[in-house]
Amino acid sequence: MSGAVTAGIPRNPVGGHIPVAGGLARTGLPYAREIGAEAVQVFVANPRGWATPPGSPPQDEQFRAGCAAAGLPVYVHAPYLINFGSHTEATAERSVDSLRHSLRRGRRIGARGVVVHTGSATGGRPRAEALAQVGERLLPLLDELTHDDDPRLLLEPTAGQGASLCSWIADLGPYFDVLDHHPKLGVCLDTCHLFAAGHDLAAPGGMKAALDELVSVVGPGRLGLIHANDSKDVVGAHKDRHENIGAGHIGAAPFAELFSHPETEGVPLTIETPGGVAGHAADVARLKGLRG
Repeated sequence: MSGAVTAGIPRNPVGGHIPVAGGLARTGLPYAREIGAEAVQVFVANPRGWATPPGSPPQDEQFRAGCAAAGLPVYVHAPYLINFGSHTEATAERSVDSLRHSLRRGRRIGARGVVVHTGSATGGRPRAEALAQVGERLLPLLDELTHDDDPRLLLEPTAGQGASLCSWIADLGPYFDVLDHHPKLGVCLDTCHLFAAGHDLAAPGGMKAALDELVSVVGPGRLGLIHANDSKDVVGAHKDRHENIGAGHIGAAPFAELFSHPETEGVPLTIETPGGVAGHAADVARLKGLRG
């Protein structure tokens, strides 16, 4: 569920996706400090591959301890290849192995959530058939999350390319239905994806309308993380091209609106914007300013 605000901790911690090549703690922690992160997201495997590396237990423990000491909420982004709606058996099976790996590594490093893209119905198969397979493959993984410190699984709707199973907020309803509204199930909203799919966040009250709809569709307390990204393209373009905060077609004002919505209380924001360390530091600072 959405986190309560604790004394001394911002209502919405702001941070970013940090690089970890060379070691979670060795590379990731200094980068987080340099950009002023109050929350972090990492990959624990090649995002464009199927490998499930064991990682380094000392690095994992150092990273977990370092984030805990700095008060940084941690999130894992699962690999992009995962697609539980695929018509290819090998892809569906590999998706199970890959996501299980991210969930288990996530627990080891103290992650609050693991983000996974909601996938698509490939091979021309009917949407209902693909969704049914999502339930068959994903529910057993959710049922494995029996420890108090297991991360939540956060579904991230996509920008609406191809035969996407979930891009509009309304699409989360059927997705949650096939997963029995599992208690370990949550949502990660990417502002660029929502805008690309057709939610006009730049319109007056557009951000509030989207968040109101989320609560209506899946219930309160399901929002676990926000990917804060502006968009290089216009609303409804179905293009996942991120821009720096305030420099794209969404603009800065909707992000300020986001910070005041009841559903976002206690929910961290992580950027996935261009620009390297300087650009990331500027975007984190910009969001902190909009947060007030």
